[in-house]
Amino acid sequence: MLGLAAAAAQPGIVATIDPSHRIVEGVATDGSTIWVTSVLERQVIACTKSCRTIATLKPGLHLFALAWDWRRKLLWVAADCPPGVPGIVECRQGALVALSRTGKVRAMLAPKDIAFHPGDVSVSRSGVFASDSQNGLVWRLMPGRPGLRAVNRPGDGKSAQGTALEPSGTALIVADYSRGIGSIDLKTTATTWLPRQDGKPLRGVDGLIRCGDTYLGVYNGQTPGAILTITMRPGGVEYGELVADLVLPDPTQIAFDGKRLLAVADSGWEAHMKGQANRQAGAHIVAIPLSPDCKPI
Repeated sequence: MLGLAAAAAQPGIVATIDPSHRIVEGVATDGSTIWVTSVLERQVIACTKSCRTIATLKPGLHLFALAWDWRRKLLWVAADCPPGVPGIVECRQGALVALSRTGKVRAMLAPKDIAFHPGDVSVSRSGVFASDSQNGLVWRLMPGRPGLRAVNRPGDGKSAQGTALEPSGTALIVADYSRGIGSIDLKTTATTWLPRQDGKPLRGVDGLIRCGDTYLGVYNGQTPGAILTITMRPGGVEYGELVADLVLPDPTQIAFDGKRLLAVADSGWEAHMKGQANRQAGAHIVAIPLSPDCKPI
């Protein structure tokens, strides 16, 4: 399980996951509870002053990113069975799963007649967005409308990861691991790719959130990883590090509760993919206090 530590006014570890959870992927919060996903164990763990497992999915689907839905008071979790991961049996169809805050399954959704492999999820006033890391499609569940609908075009992306709604609500920013940072027009479904300041694609970004007018992304394209600031500029984006010289090994996802950014570090992916089946130390949840203008305190 997890052990909580007191948060300091600087980056620090606020939770350590027991090594029995071999891969930790997702993190979400409502400001009082921290939820994390244990991929191979198919579990969601909730922590306040103490921690407990609140949900275990049936064999076949494994839990990846998750996000807290303030409006509906639900946890939305990307569940999948991707190829090439030891301990996971590949299947054709994943699911977008809705859980109550106590872990009860409220819904399991997937588009009909198409392969669906969600790995990341975000929630905004425009609905719930689930991104497919295998074909680059991003799907939306709109308020008051049944079913999932793609918001971008087949072939536009390759490996969609984190998403975040633009302040205008008319476009969705997507981090595509292979293509870079893109802006999806939610009316036309067209994607505009946004190069970084040197003209190259900003590849290797996994988790993504918006904080004010700034986007924060987990960069794990090389070791160690980092938390990036990503700001819009004419025709592209400009990026930098949120906290200079912050060592963040094997990071995956982030969440923001209005006061602090939470990030998964030492997730276990690197070791597991190298054949190291048993962990010697647990994953960490790192907290970075942020000011109201989304700057590190």
